[in-house]
Amino acid sequence: QVQLVESGGGLVQAGGSLRLSCAASGSIFSFNVMSWYRQAPGKQRELVAFIANSGFTNYADSVKGRFSISRDNARNTIYLQMNSLKPEDTALYYCNARRDWPAEDSWGQGTQVTVSS
Repeated sequence: QVQLVESGGGLVQAGGSLRLSCAASGSIFSFNVMSWYRQAPGKQRELVAFIANSGFTNYADSVKGRFSISRDNARNTIYLQMNSLKPEDTALYYCNARRDWPAEDSWGQGTQVTVSS
């Protein structure tokens, strides 16, 4: 099972930017979808963005136009560029790797993003 390690979180003022990284212990080429999720205190985990192996991307409505997901298969890493951050973006951000065969659904430990007003 692939190990995922997120980094790049931190404390930033509203309007600022952060770039999250998710480094995998092995090749991510075989994973159909790589995603970023987040979970704020007292709330359910929600999908922020995903990128398919084809390069297709999709975003939650709340982050469209502000966040951008990308993947570098050669470096076994995905990224989440977050611009124009808002206090409501404060959450623990998780990386996820999913594939159909052999079936796998792996999660990282998360990186904290805190946006101050």
